[in-house]
Amino acid sequence: MKLQHRHFVIGITGGIAAYKTCELIRRLQDEGATVQVVMTESGTRFVSQLTFQALSGRPVYCSAWETPAQSGPANAMPHIDLTRECDAILVAPASADFIARIANGQANDLLTTLCLAREVPLFIAPAMNRQMWQNLATQRNIEQLRHDNIRLLGPDTGSQACGEIGDGRMLEPQSLLAELIAQFGPHSEHPLAANTPNIRGVLQGKQLLITAGPTFEPIDPVRGITNRSSGKMGFAIAQAAADAGAAVTLISGPVHLTTPTGIHRVDVTTAQEMHEAVKAALLDLPRDCFIGVAAVADWRPSTVGDTKIKKDSGATLTEIDWIENPDILASVAQQPNPPYCVGFAAESGSLNELEKLLPEKRARKSVPLLVGNIGETTFGEDTNQIMLCDENGTELLPTDSKSNLARILIFRIAQRLCNH
Repeated sequence: MKLQHRHFVIGITGGIAAYKTCELIRRLQDEGATVQVVMTESGTRFVSQLTFQALSGRPVYCSAWETPAQSGPANAMPHIDLTRECDAILVAPASADFIARIANGQANDLLTTLCLAREVPLFIAPAMNRQMWQNLATQRNIEQLRHDNIRLLGPDTGSQACGEIGDGRMLEPQSLLAELIAQFGPHSEHPLAANTPNIRGVLQGKQLLITAGPTFEPIDPVRGITNRSSGKMGFAIAQAAADAGAAVTLISGPVHLTTPTGIHRVDVTTAQEMHEAVKAALLDLPRDCFIGVAAVADWRPSTVGDTKIKKDSGATLTEIDWIENPDILASVAQQPNPPYCVGFAAESGSLNELEKLLPEKRARKSVPLLVGNIGETTFGEDTNQIMLCDENGTELLPTDSKSNLARILIFRIAQRLCNH
């Protein structure tokens, strides 16, 4: 169980997405965590206190003026006591009203009060109509939460209870669970994770261009070659860069991930499309830093079949003429006055082999910083282990969540940009 001995306060505000939180609580307990539910008064209008009490096995708190039965004297001051017992607070769903109140430091109910009194991380999972999410007032409040080092999870894009389609859906329970496991699961015990640097403002005013995910190279209308990259590392780095104050353009291959808030995303499919998008982005604005995280296919078929190649046609894959794709990272690094370039190299084999490969690859691509990892241990996972390679040699960082590693990497990049 990945969250054994972890305890979370789950805040529930007024929104139809509260029904999803029932599933989240069940999944958290399946992973060994314990859960204390705190609801706003409007939250109780959607799912009852009794439901969450039955699911969590604990009395549900709704008011600072009430002491639920069986809570005991230790919780005589719930807005203080509840925060001292937990590893983190997650508010899911977080309504536009709750976000506005917490962004402005209000403490007019139990949930906002304990959020102000906390000594633990606070995670917010927004859930609202797309127009409420896009409203300038909401976006100002979201930026304030980021500035206050409150972690935003989502929102997602899709159909909404009102019948409209767009941004504002609460993330699904499995996505919220994955984030908590990444932050508090077995790999988060490393000293490095406990000392993740404060990156607020370290890239303020900087323009970053980031690639993420795989590329897909078609062979015929229904087949193609790709790789197992999920895009999670690149998206985590984009989120960390935005949290650090940077303006971020994210060019992504085909992935099933939500765009981090405030980031301009460009979707592509093939390596050539990614290369063209990178060139266009560099022409559009001068960039301070380019981070090539995408796992770009090295080759593509010289021609794409107009119809599906049949098994009984006699054709074989060895008859396909393969040509090399452009090296996007090297092409950016070789430009006149290039941005500070950071590359990623996903290799197979052992860490010892990776340590031998990285210096030569860094020199060949002419980049100041190359980040290596072992593909088969990181593709699709929420954790990673990375090795940094620069002119001073290599440094292996302990296995950690991709979110934490992204923040550490952004901090290191910000330090290097100061001297670039």
